[in-house]
Amino acid sequence: MTGQPTTVHLDGPGVTIDDVVAVARRGARVELTPSALARMTAAREVVERLAEGDPVYGISTGFGALATVSIPPDRREALQAALVRSHAAGMGDPVEDEVVRAMVLLRARTLALGASGARPLVAEAMVGLLNAGISPVVPEYGSLGASGDLAPLAHGALALMGEGEVHHGGRRRPAADALAEAGLQPITLAAKEGLAVTNGTDAILGMLCLAIDDAGRLLAQADMTTALTVEGLLATDRPFADDLQALRPQPGQVASAANLRAMLAGSPIVSSHRTDDARVQDAYSIRCTPAVHGAVRDTLDHARRVADHELASAIDNPVVLADGRVESCGNFHGAPLGFAADFLAIALAEVGAIAERRMDRLLDRTRSHGLSPFLADEVGVDSGLMIGHYTAAAMASENKRLAVPASVDSLPTSGMQEDHVSMAWGSVRKLRRLIDNVRRILAVEYVTAARAVELRAPLVPGVATGAVIDLLRTRVAGPGPDRYLSPDLAEAEALLAADAPAGALRDVGVELR
Repeated sequence: MTGQPTTVHLDGPGVTIDDVVAVARRGARVELTPSALARMTAAREVVERLAEGDPVYGISTGFGALATVSIPPDRREALQAALVRSHAAGMGDPVEDEVVRAMVLLRARTLALGASGARPLVAEAMVGLLNAGISPVVPEYGSLGASGDLAPLAHGALALMGEGEVHHGGRRRPAADALAEAGLQPITLAAKEGLAVTNGTDAILGMLCLAIDDAGRLLAQADMTTALTVEGLLATDRPFADDLQALRPQPGQVASAANLRAMLAGSPIVSSHRTDDARVQDAYSIRCTPAVHGAVRDTLDHARRVADHELASAIDNPVVLADGRVESCGNFHGAPLGFAADFLAIALAEVGAIAERRMDRLLDRTRSHGLSPFLADEVGVDSGLMIGHYTAAAMASENKRLAVPASVDSLPTSGMQEDHVSMAWGSVRKLRRLIDNVRRILAVEYVTAARAVELRAPLVPGVATGAVIDLLRTRVAGPGPDRYLSPDLAEAEALLAADAPAGALRDVGVELR
């Protein structure tokens, strides 16, 4: 995205999805505001007063099922370190650094709200990691989305203490060494701070924010590849007309149809068969694309609202209130995010499913209206794009499995104290994998539809469709004898991942919604 700030000012409230993306993916710097530091200081004073009185959960007691165990003052500092070390129990390969950066930013965001009771130096230490490019190593498995992301956040907190491992300078190394090299000091956690750094939905939310950012681009790209297929199949643009869309004013459908009209405006290929075409209507995978893509857009809008609400929330337990009370709550439960991620996965799976159906029509000579079988150059000798379609079909099928909700599952833990868990971590992990699959499916359609359009010569595409075909041809050769196909598909995927088609379209005055 253009126009992103180079510094995100962390005040607690006001953090946006774009801020998360800027820090996680583009290395934007982070600064805590004076008001955030003041709020944290005030909340910390409450915690320190309460530490001298009756037992209070998380301040002078054990955690989870051990909440009834009172901890003497001289052991409370040890309690915090023990909590982090024991909860850093993840297994598997590390999650992506962009996820860890989003998680650390969002945990600092909650602390900056002043409802956690952590000292300002804890949030400052998190900001220090981000600005130094230090990403704690966080294994993939360990979170149930119960008290949020306990294990992932604990692995992140280890680095604050100078323990565990991090990614820094392109390599995996001990946290203590990376901190020393960056001029950062390990911190010692005080009362309540062990919970404050581990009790939240920050990794789940971070992944949802990144998925929302990706999905927005994918939906514009899906409309783009659909337009290429419309031309390649000699289909009509009439179902996308504005007056027809007004009869069903679903916001996403209206936006998708507008994109298709913009892509196909002035297309000589579409105009070539306005009359004297025996076909009455196109198949659903063409004609109903705005309805399907539009419904996904509306689902994405819902997920975005959920994420925006979470970005304004204090996610911790217990929480320190402005009137001096410290109360236990359930704000850490990941259900809102898990439901949104699962809903979005279901919807996005259909983007890949309908794209696979469109390209199947392009490759089938009985339905492609004059194209060669599989768009092959020398039919019989060449297989054309037959197996590229197989690849897309395999991913479309996998997406059906990935669309099965994780949030309907639950396993009780912590001696039945945490007797209902959200499994939201699983929801967002599979959502990210599904999004990658959809991008690859659209890349196959991009390659396939572009070849089909070129095989319609001497007819030529419209200005917008021609621009994205020209872009593809800078990386992928046009029709011809069979060649090693996998690199072509990878190049198309890379163009989509970089959102390069959006730039090509802007150059010809087209901006997709």
